[in-house]
Amino acid sequence: MENRSEDLAGRERGGRSEMPFSSPALTVLGSTGSIGTQTLDVARMHGYRIKAMSAHSNFRLAEEQAREFLPETVCMTDEKAYRELKARLADTDIKVTAGKEALCETAALSCDMVINAVVGMVGLEPTLAALNAKNRVGLANKETLVTGGELVEAAEKANNVDIVPIDSEHSAIFQSLMGNRGNKIEKIILTASGGPFFGYNKEQLKTVTMEQALHHPNWSMGRKITTDSATLMNKGLELIEAVRLFDVTPEQVEVVVHRQSILHSAVEYEDGAVIGQLGVPDMKIPIQFAVTYPKRLPSCSRKLSLFDVGTMTFERADEETFVCLAEARKAIAKGGTAPTVLNGANEAAVALFLDGKIPFYRIGELVCECCGSVPWNGDVTLASIAQSDAAAREYVMSRV
Repeated sequence: MENRSEDLAGRERGGRSEMPFSSPALTVLGSTGSIGTQTLDVARMHGYRIKAMSAHSNFRLAEEQAREFLPETVCMTDEKAYRELKARLADTDIKVTAGKEALCETAALSCDMVINAVVGMVGLEPTLAALNAKNRVGLANKETLVTGGELVEAAEKANNVDIVPIDSEHSAIFQSLMGNRGNKIEKIILTASGGPFFGYNKEQLKTVTMEQALHHPNWSMGRKITTDSATLMNKGLELIEAVRLFDVTPEQVEVVVHRQSILHSAVEYEDGAVIGQLGVPDMKIPIQFAVTYPKRLPSCSRKLSLFDVGTMTFERADEETFVCLAEARKAIAKGGTAPTVLNGANEAAVALFLDGKIPFYRIGELVCECCGSVPWNGDVTLASIAQSDAAAREYVMSRV
């Protein structure tokens, strides 16, 4: 990617794709998920127009959203849900489409910003489609950069459009870079809540339940990302994403456990100054900033009171117990499709866990075993990504 410390974050005024704030038109991919619904909360507050939406299988919520926001198109990636929604919206002029190809077509519809909030590797091709259609992208889909960072970089540069991060950590880094064009980054401080099992050892992880894993201490998220937070794989994916987004080495990304989730991440410069972004743990703040950048508008989010917070703590992440984070560091150091192998193994293992087929601790074991056994490709193409992803998933499934 272009170095955002010297490009995107340096353009506080008049960027090459600045948002028209009167009534921007948004496409929301993954509209029924946690990020998607909060994006629509922001749109509702400010009167933004929704050009198009996509969802997977929640046709009931998709219908409610479609009737409220009246998009031109709604894409359902689940065939059964598509048929249900098409019948339910038959009395409207809203076009209902289905499938992966239609998802990419939805992302390519002309708009002011595409919010990519889908879950998993399925988010890569819609991101490329949006960029190739010269649409600005607000990115909440980690797997886009984890699996296809080189392809996304090429599309972004070729089409002269921007990706603005939505993850709270990457938004914090992005904001900490603003106004510092030309200044050298010493390191990125990537904060982590530590998840529900912070302080556990490997033996303790063998007895945890799904209910415990899905109970995040600070954030309300979907089941997959909440599980990733519990294994610290979410932080591993964010580490890879930070390397891609901000043109730093893996060694320059320091993961710090900050249980209160108030400092969302920070940047240390070569003079020793550390600049960070603080706020309550509410995803509507980074979502709104991605849409309104470089401007800031009033928000419906609760304001931060440092008096109420009282104390903030910072501790090292335990990469020996939470092996997914350590494995992510190895994968980005290897490069090529190694991060795709990591991600595919994790998606398969988490799905097995959520289906009740493996215990929690086996997620990390399967990811490590897969990354040590499945070959990765140094040439990153859509074909090699798909091949590495399939091989990783097949490996994991064969061990159950």
